Amino acid sequence: MSLRYLTAGESHGAALTAIVDGFPSGLPVDFEAIDFELKRRQGGYGRGKRQQLETDKISIESGIYRGVTTGAPITLRLINRDAKLEKLAEPEAPRGGHIDLAGSLSHETGIRQVLERASARETAIRVAVGALASQMLGHLGIGVIGYVVELGGVKADALAIDQSVRDASAVYTLNPQADAAIVAAIDAARAAGDTLGGILETIVTGCPIGLGSHTQYDRKLDARLAAAVMSIQAVKAVEFGLGCEVARRPGSKVMDPIRYDPDHDPSDRRFGFRRPSNNAGGIEGGTSNGEPIVVRAYKKPISTLAARGPSIKMATKTESPASYERSDVCAVPAASVIMQNVVAFEIAAAVVEKYGSGSLGALQEAVATAHERTKRHLTEWPPARNQAANSAQGDAVQQPSGRSSAVLSQARKSPEST
Repeated sequence: MSLRYLTAGESHGAALTAIVDGFPSGLPVDFEAIDFELKRRQGGYGRGKRQQLETDKISIESGIYRGVTTGAPITLRLINRDAKLEKLAEPEAPRGGHIDLAGSLSHETGIRQVLERASARETAIRVAVGALASQMLGHLGIGVIGYVVELGGVKADALAIDQSVRDASAVYTLNPQADAAIVAAIDAARAAGDTLGGILETIVTGCPIGLGSHTQYDRKLDARLAAAVMSIQAVKAVEFGLGCEVARRPGSKVMDPIRYDPDHDPSDRRFGFRRPSNNAGGIEGGTSNGEPIVVRAYKKPISTLAARGPSIKMATKTESPASYERSDVCAVPAASVIMQNVVAFEIAAAVVEKYGSGSLGALQEAVATAHERTKRHLTEWPPARNQAANSAQGDAVQQPSGRSSAVLSQARKSPEST
């Protein structure tokens, strides 16, 4: 069974709803942890007045009994306190950079009908879904953390992967030295009636080798993660590790060498294999390789401007300032929360696909059993099925080589990956 979800609801409608299907039974759910992620999404310096009106608290309508998942579809619901859809006026002039024009023409409706569903408010329920998935991953020793690495042109490279540092930052960075400059940039944009974008990063640690697959395009883990992250409103590009920079470097500077530690711990999920660099960002050939998975996303500035850009009135086809909808000066910190939870769900889906989804206990046993099988596979190398063919051909058995696709600097390698 696959792990999947659907969402429904509008920005100013009664509620947002998600149905999660294929979630294992037996997980004790920490509702406060879900609400904490929802609160983080509403926070971050630069947010608008809407976040002062909403206090998101998750409610469960099915799939959880006495605080524990049952294996049935899970229904999550968020009430919109600012529900006023029927009272909102129809925007007269579409905003550039939004769904307004293309959506209204495509669906043959007014602008209001499409912008309400397209709104980033929808991501609140996706954060709740991802926060639930994160709890499952935690029971399997897999951690996910998201943060801001650049905002408004101010760089904030991570100094250490420390959640407490991120949570203490007003702009959700891992670099306290950069926070004041970022806040100043947001204040300047607000004064100018402008908006700011930025760069987000999410790191996944503790992933077993083998999530995803090289065998089909739609099973490649990096493809699935990229699609999920690109689905976040206003994200315009995604990369893994060094990303686009690999195109500017020779192969010798991109490839990750493979080393081996004969004294590794038997529980080591990399089975003693070591990479002095993480140039692939944790994924090779569409498959997790045991190193931290590093995903980076580029978020454009919000297109709704207080200064109101030029547009055309739909009724008269005459020039007019674009309609204005209440918005944020900067939602980059919030986007890092969304990205973290979207990535968490895709990792959880890949885990369920590989190991099964009956119950949390069965899932934990399947992960442990697979680990022991891989250890046995390594001690019996070369694989028996290939041994006869290789002997007949007189060829030496060679280990397959991976193909690198991105880079994570040594400074950002997690302690367990060194």
